[in-house]
Amino acid sequence: MRTVEWRGKPVWILKRTPEMVASLKKTDGKVADADSKRNPEEFTPEYCRNEHRSIKPEILVAVGICTHLGCSPSSKFTPGPQPSLPDDWEGGFLCPCHGSTFDMAGRVYKNKPAPDNLQVPRHMYMGDTKLVIGKDEKGEA
Repeated sequence: MRTVEWRGKPVWILKRTPEMVASLKKTDGKVADADSKRNPEEFTPEYCRNEHRSIKPEILVAVGICTHLGCSPSSKFTPGPQPSLPDDWEGGFLCPCHGSTFDMAGRVYKNKPAPDNLQVPRHMYMGDTKLVIGKDEKGEA
């Protein structure tokens, strides 16, 4: 995972493995907003309102700030039982401050303090290897 800064916020760029992408089907029923319909204009551009919350399924672009109180979640990509995580953990992110958990698409699990999924900033690809954050076909964010 790579972290860059956009508007003073950390933005994660994660190249997900096929297993990480496949895990999203398993978490659909466990997350609070699987289809990213809650506050869509603020948290998820229209082109990322899908199961993987991205333009390219293997690439996640998300703001690394918990939607609860603004803490920075930690990456917990290894599936399986771990301290502070459920036994059926599929991998994702844990906010250590208050225990909010997010799947590999940044979707918040049900019954957690965070009210929304992690924000996906507007972005676009300029070829196969160049990613522009904060701008898309509609203009600047």
